[in-house]
Amino acid sequence: MVTHINDKNDLVSKLNDAGDQLVVIDFFATWCGPCKMIAPKLAELAQEFQNILIFKVDVDECEEIAMEYNISSMPTFVFIKNNQTITQFSGANYDKLRQIVFENK
Repeated sequence: MVTHINDKNDLVSKLNDAGDQLVVIDFFATWCGPCKMIAPKLAELAQEFQNILIFKVDVDECEEIAMEYNISSMPTFVFIKNNQTITQFSGANYDKLRQIVFENK
């Protein structure tokens, strides 16, 4: 399932609810070309791995969250399990995204 995050409280609440499920946070911007290209692939990933949660954070709407995670380029994907960041990377690399999800699901 792909879920839009509205603000920091929303993210904190959803991360707490996620428990030990893998969470993938997609930090994106509406003006970002690579972000637009990978968005449909995220939906496919959510269909393939139904036990993961994908959260989308618009860096322009949620600057506080982007700063907290030190986001400097888009898209950046942050992988979280049990409220702990496992890893993160930047760039619209679907193969790398899928591999990390597969290894941590």
